[in-house]
Amino acid sequence: MHRAPPSTPSTDEDCDRTRRHHKKALLTAGVRSLMVLRQRGELSSAEVDLVARTVGVHPRTVWRRLEKASASGTAELSQRSRFTVTDELRVKLAYYRGNVKRVHDELKEEAADSKDVPSLSTLHRAIHRDMVPGDLAGLRQGIPASRAFDPYLSRPPTRRNEEWEGDHKQAPVLVWADGRLVKPWVTWFCDCHTGMVMGWAVTPHYPHRGSILAALRACILTGDVHGPAGGLPTRIRIDRGKDFLSRAVTEAMGSLGVHVQALPPYTPHLKGSIENLNLAATTMFFSTLPRYTKAQKLDTKRRVGENDPALTFEAFVELFERWVRTRNAEHRMDKHGDQSALENWNSDETPLNEPPREDLDTFLLEAARSTRIISGHGIRWDNRDYVGAWMTGRAGTEIRVRYQPHHTRTVEVFHARTGERLGTAHLADEASEEEINDVYQARDERVRLLRRDLTAAKRLRRRRYQAVTQAGPARTAGTMTRKQAAEELRATQSRRPDDDGVPADYMPRRMIPGARWAIPSRPAETPPETS
Repeated sequence: MHRAPPSTPSTDEDCDRTRRHHKKALLTAGVRSLMVLRQRGELSSAEVDLVARTVGVHPRTVWRRLEKASASGTAELSQRSRFTVTDELRVKLAYYRGNVKRVHDELKEEAADSKDVPSLSTLHRAIHRDMVPGDLAGLRQGIPASRAFDPYLSRPPTRRNEEWEGDHKQAPVLVWADGRLVKPWVTWFCDCHTGMVMGWAVTPHYPHRGSILAALRACILTGDVHGPAGGLPTRIRIDRGKDFLSRAVTEAMGSLGVHVQALPPYTPHLKGSIENLNLAATTMFFSTLPRYTKAQKLDTKRRVGENDPALTFEAFVELFERWVRTRNAEHRMDKHGDQSALENWNSDETPLNEPPREDLDTFLLEAARSTRIISGHGIRWDNRDYVGAWMTGRAGTEIRVRYQPHHTRTVEVFHARTGERLGTAHLADEASEEEINDVYQARDERVRLLRRDLTAAKRLRRRRYQAVTQAGPARTAGTMTRKQAAEELRATQSRRPDDDGVPADYMPRRMIPGARWAIPSRPAETPPETS
């Protein structure tokens, strides 16, 4: 047989306190009505008995309250004198990080008579009565903690493609990418009205402006791969990340007529749609994958499934794409009338603003700051040569290069004057995958050696001190003989130049007899001028 859990004492006390307050409020309202009847001369014992039965008190209690109310002229009870929280007490509470016991001790130290200091329980009741939970949390942990007690308003419903929100999300999952375990990053945008995931892009490393442009391209296109949702939004809300506010992203959105709203820092509640999507992805998708880094702990270090085989980057992207499609088509939300995001999108008849494909190819790529000239070796840009079959017969033409950031294997070439797209240029002398891997391995080896040297140098600089149990100056714990100290100082001085700028262990060249060398001499010192 299932038994209900026993109620805690604090819950019972709160219920009793609520009933008492409600009873007092009913009695005050009844006495106020009886006062009106007495002024009219229509008061009788029947009305008094009715109020007593309704409130649940004795009729004599109602008569006593009525006499007090007639004498004072109000049905409200006079407040008893009690201890209240002052501004000075709030400052003390903030100084001690919300520790009420420490505040009570200071009040006893400052008071001349201990009778003037309230008890600790009285101080607790006054703080919880006169201060809201948000203020108490703010005095203890700061303003971000107090904002957790503030209600957040929801924006009024609009239409599809009216407002988008974008963000980066690091997946708490380890996957194999290029021979190493990494946590991939997801850059995506969602429609605030329908809850539709408009588009996304995944990178094995920290995202950049190139991943943002790739995600925006997937959001706007409405083909078989990216559709049916798409088109240009009216406004996009983002945070103040450097990649979101980069020149490439702002120029791309500005050229397409999209307003970019950069929110103030540390205000995730102002873009609640994308933050809710991040939370849903963590709890509904990432937590079900192997090598989830926030799994349950077995002890202080080990977690469940930390030795499971990790997914490859390709498998992770495939599963993520499948989850996004399932969420858009099948996940139903109460906020949208128990409809899926795709059903909500299709039910909205707002026309889509679809730009031409040529504009997407032009503006969703970053433009080089200066123009280039097609030469006999192709196009020289970023210390690399790019060639293309369409360059035949175009030597000497002034062009402008557009490229996807961090993906410079191919670039798009446009005429510098007319803006016409000429074609795609490919890297002329591209290294093989083996050569690139050898370069990365050499870089990793160099970093490992540097890290080892820095760790050893840090160990030499470390100074240990003796532990003390009484106040006194700090004394070094390491011991050294006089011989060791003299040898180290001698080695240091041998590497240090003297006053003339010559090291102490410098040995000059010997003169070879018969050699005709011009020996440099020191410049003669000019005598000081006499007045």
